[in-house]
Amino acid sequence: MTTLTTEPLAPLLDRLFKEADAASSPAMAALSREERERLVRSKTEYLDLYGRLKDLWLPVSRETGTLLYMLARSCGAKSIVEFGTSFGISTLHLAAALRDNGGGRLITSEFEPSKILRARQNLADGGLIDLVEIREGDALKTLSTRLPETIDLLLLDGAKALYHEVLDLVEDRLKPGALIVADNADDCPDYLAHVRSEASGYISVPFAEDVELSMRAG
Repeated sequence: MTTLTTEPLAPLLDRLFKEADAASSPAMAALSREERERLVRSKTEYLDLYGRLKDLWLPVSRETGTLLYMLARSCGAKSIVEFGTSFGISTLHLAAALRDNGGGRLITSEFEPSKILRARQNLADGGLIDLVEIREGDALKTLSTRLPETIDLLLLDGAKALYHEVLDLVEDRLKPGALIVADNADDCPDYLAHVRSEASGYISVPFAEDVELSMRAG
């Protein structure tokens, strides 16, 4: 039995995934495909884009959530950093792994206040709020200070254009063997080029349809 598969978390996640599947975003529907792709890859307009999408869930898939739990458990993670809380579905999976690893700390960053309120409630309902610190604001600022000495796992699931920049912020804290999971990684080609480069210090492979799984080699 695990925290992930028992009450109160398991039924909570079922409800949240169903709610996310049923949700829609008029703001997203109003954007053409070309405009959406441009905004997603912009390093200057991401606050405007995600502000417009504040009601959109943007969750990891059920499979990616389970993968996050498995990775954090298997590496014995005690210290996790997450870029992009949204409504907290990925946060719940990671915090469940910390609970089952005997405890730890998860620092996550989200700039949209309404999403933070919902994420806090979800974490409280899941019995995991004590393991999580949510930092409000632009991650380029919130994740630039007061990080743990070592980080076991990093999840990148915020503004795609900033994946490389956020990695740079925490890179010197990633311990050898630390795992980096980048969701929707195809939207951040400069990040992929970096972690797949032989000179980067990472071993990196695409996983499933939209995840890049990397490991700090040394």
